Amino acid sequence: MKIRRRRFLHLAAGAATLSSAPRIAWAQTYPARPVRLIVAFAPGGVTDTFARLMGQKLGERLGQQFFVENITGATGNIGTGLAAKAAPDGYTLLFAFSSYVVNPTLFNKIPYDPYKDFEPVTLAVTSTTVVTIHPSVPAKTVKDLVAVIRANPGKYSYASAGAGTQAHLAGEQFRLSLGLDLVHVPFNGGGPAIAAVVGGHTPIGFSSPAASIPQIKEGNVRALAITSKTRSQILPDVPTMTEAGYPEIEGR
Repeated sequence: MKIRRRRFLHLAAGAATLSSAPRIAWAQTYPARPVRLIVAFAPGGVTDTFARLMGQKLGERLGQQFFVENITGATGNIGTGLAAKAAPDGYTLLFAFSSYVVNPTLFNKIPYDPYKDFEPVTLAVTSTTVVTIHPSVPAKTVKDLVAVIRANPGKYSYASAGAGTQAHLAGEQFRLSLGLDLVHVPFNGGGPAIAAVVGGHTPIGFSSPAASIPQIKEGNVRALAITSKTRSQILPDVPTMTEAGYPEIEGR
């Protein structure tokens, strides 16, 4: 693995990038007009939530509007491809997620080159994944959930923000490491994915705290564990996968 690829993998948890171009010497007045911040997933998920927070703070500091544009589809490929084709003038930013570097390994052809089409700006945020279930699922712990799935092979499915996303990879790690007969249902963002869990259509969810916390607090879903090494400050009562008895399932 080349150093440059490591750099992109590090950035992929949640990063701002801009279209690659010959080096531009921006004037002191940048930005002189509103800046578009592309999110390649639906509203309500971790990428969208943090992009909006970042856009708000950038706007307050730099005196121009940073507006989010959600361009969904193909696990982030459509929005990322459009960002790659934008004028390389610094007025289009991409808030990238893990799919940015995962998609080239999943698709035969993608509409962007992760090495040549963008220049990384900064690592904006890292996020864990929360395992949630609909209240109708008879499980109080991860071990309970594993037992329920094994007792009902092929019956249960889990929702994620899309193929190749952090939530999907966590779900597959859970499924494969434990040999579970569990079906993946991809959505076009964390918001629609957690909505499917709330509705009971997809009874298990792997999602970001940004998407799931409001539903957890309302009691619409039950949080069983998070995949980070340590507990989350915003979900202090939710154990880690290690604490739940599955130390091999970890990621953020």
